[in-house]
Amino acid sequence: MLEPIAIRRLPVVALAASGLVLTACQEEPETTPAAPPPAARPTSAPATPPTPPVLSRADLIQAAEAAASAYAAGGAADRDSLSGRRFAVRQAFGCQGAAPAPAAAEDAAGDGLARWSWGAERKTLRLSLTPGDWTQSALISGGDAGWEAVEGFWLNRPWMRAEGCPAAQGDPLASGPAAPSPQTVGLAAVHEQDGSRLGRRNGRAYSFVVRGEGDQPAAAPVGGYRLVLEGRLTAFPDGRAFQCRATSPDQRPVCVAAAQIDRVAFEDAAGAVLSEWRPG
Repeated sequence: MLEPIAIRRLPVVALAASGLVLTACQEEPETTPAAPPPAARPTSAPATPPTPPVLSRADLIQAAEAAASAYAAGGAADRDSLSGRRFAVRQAFGCQGAAPAPAAAEDAAGDGLARWSWGAERKTLRLSLTPGDWTQSALISGGDAGWEAVEGFWLNRPWMRAEGCPAAQGDPLASGPAAPSPQTVGLAAVHEQDGSRLGRRNGRAYSFVVRGEGDQPAAAPVGGYRLVLEGRLTAFPDGRAFQCRATSPDQRPVCVAAAQIDRVAFEDAAGAVLSEWRPG
């Protein structure tokens, strides 16, 4: 009689145990996976305006042509964005040989052109450039009252934008050497009142002597030399970098740009620096 009773109780115990397990499962709290933190937005640095390219000799000549055209037409050129721009002008000089003898007096007076000449007994070469005194020029008069002195440098052969020597040759049937054309494009190095005197020449020439190897005399250059002018354009009182003047409507206007010169250098035709000057 005992066996049937045991058989009948087993399911009750099993059901009770399963109920406990079910209850425990139901009472266990549900866990929800934590949401991932929001992705940080990438921060971008403020956009920096690109640095304008350095102006070359060709750029300055092109800007001078635009200013001359506007002046000849009786109006002012559109306000340019050249003020504050850096420039590096490289131009050839002495391509046709040594400067003639009268050039020495012109050099002493200061005409703003580079040249080379023979030294004593043609054993050395002298490279020289004396800036012109443009302080009282009509191109400068009425300018910034803060300019105490203005020294001038010409961009020679402004009809040619290339930096090297001209390839065109003179007419062999001409009766004599032709006089050079007047200068029409230049850089006016301005010096403010109470400014540093270190960059001023005050009539003194940039000068360098080329000597030969050992006891040999210096040789005449092949391809001339190069003058390098580097600095930053500034502006006349009207805010424009260039100022133009002409004495007649039938003459090409002369246009100069106000500038601060940071470096003057002489190079050979291959670009090797022979001598340089920096203010300070």
